[in-house]
Amino acid sequence: MPVPPQTKQVSEVIWEIPVSYKQGMNVPARIYATKKLLEGMDQGVIEQVTNVASLPGIQRYSYAMADAHWGYGFPIGGVAAFDPEKGVISPGGIGFDINCGMRLIRTNLRLKEVKPKVKELIDLLFQLVPTGVGVKGFVKVNQPGFEEVMRWGVKWCSENGYGWDEDAKMVEEGGFIKGADPAKVSRQASSRGIQQLGTLGSGNHYLEIQVVDPSRFFDAKMGKNFGLVHDDQVVIMIHCGSRGFGHQIGSDYLRIFDGAMKRYGIEVRDRELACAPFSSNEGQDYYGAMACAANMAFANRQVIVHRVREAFQKVFHRDPEALDMHIIYDVCHNIAKVEKHALDGATRELVVHRKGATRSFGPGHPDIPAPYRQIGQPVIIGGSMETGSYLLLGTAKAMADTFGSTAHGSGRTMSRTAARRDVNGEALQKSMEKRGIYVKAATYDGLAEEAGIAYKDISEVVETMHTAGISLKVAALRPIGNIKG
Repeated sequence: MPVPPQTKQVSEVIWEIPVSYKQGMNVPARIYATKKLLEGMDQGVIEQVTNVASLPGIQRYSYAMADAHWGYGFPIGGVAAFDPEKGVISPGGIGFDINCGMRLIRTNLRLKEVKPKVKELIDLLFQLVPTGVGVKGFVKVNQPGFEEVMRWGVKWCSENGYGWDEDAKMVEEGGFIKGADPAKVSRQASSRGIQQLGTLGSGNHYLEIQVVDPSRFFDAKMGKNFGLVHDDQVVIMIHCGSRGFGHQIGSDYLRIFDGAMKRYGIEVRDRELACAPFSSNEGQDYYGAMACAANMAFANRQVIVHRVREAFQKVFHRDPEALDMHIIYDVCHNIAKVEKHALDGATRELVVHRKGATRSFGPGHPDIPAPYRQIGQPVIIGGSMETGSYLLLGTAKAMADTFGSTAHGSGRTMSRTAARRDVNGEALQKSMEKRGIYVKAATYDGLAEEAGIAYKDISEVVETMHTAGISLKVAALRPIGNIKG
């Protein structure tokens, strides 16, 4: 990617584009990347991160994290914070799959116990968790019940037999975002979402059995705080979101915001950045609907956890409690939230958009669960099904530099069309099995789209953010079994 000539290298992994780069920029843009990652980014990242810098009320910088690539409106891997009175809220800064996120569950099982049973586990989970385009969930609710899901997220699940009382404590925001308003959700959105509770979905969503990689257990002492006590310990990772429910809400409000911008005199450089003042009726309506989708996503991951526990109990003939199947943490990576941050010498409320970016709160923050509060927030970074994922730790530097935000994954480098053209899904499945990763997918085309070559080097993305002090490495997690949509 050609870097604009006025770009300033701030540090080894931080690059800054000044407001003089493009007419209308209100703040500089910052990109977190090694020189190699920067050169490999598509030109769209520069275009989009500087477009975001032109939005009303944006504070400090427009950010692109190390996994950044072209998205709808914002780059995927984009972060921006807005003044709640003078600033805006934009669906393009959140994404269509609202509260797409990661959940990590530990076990006390070790690789030698699980490896002989991986096929049995994955085959059973493939039966228990509906996967792919158009599938319906295994949790049946009526409209009033679904509205309770929208309001209460994980709390609803625990109260209805789909979780343990303590689960919500280990989920970002306690498992539900306040301010959810089902009255602001369209009938069409509800009709899509009500059938999708308990579905993995398609694309890059997955349910993966992983093992702590002995060669990359970077901080074993810190790992013990998360219940990781062995360097061959087995964990389970879930990556999914609000499915068609969130997508419909995003589509509904993009249409509403297109008209609202004219009423409020807002002009944007890209129609995909359609927005409304956060304090306006339209802005508040969208926030209430977005929170509904976010809470549905928390609940969706929770009921899948319930099925995972059932599968492990059936295969290992032990109670999930005896298997220590507790949630390590759950993080959003497509969300806007009202948070308090230090800015210009004062603590202020800001509307922080994270689109393909994850919270990375440092030690002492009151929003971190009590068991982790003194050390920092667990950060879950998902990689491709061939390369694995990472558990990291949030930092005080992230709070100071990026509004407590870091990367969320590896980031695509190849389109889905190109991946299907270049990769044979069936051959990939066989190759992965030979390498010790048993994978099941709804379609071979879907599998081909998610080949490791379609993504950036997850280790380089993680190392970039570690070098910047934004999220610190704890452990790499190597896949041994995977379900793809």
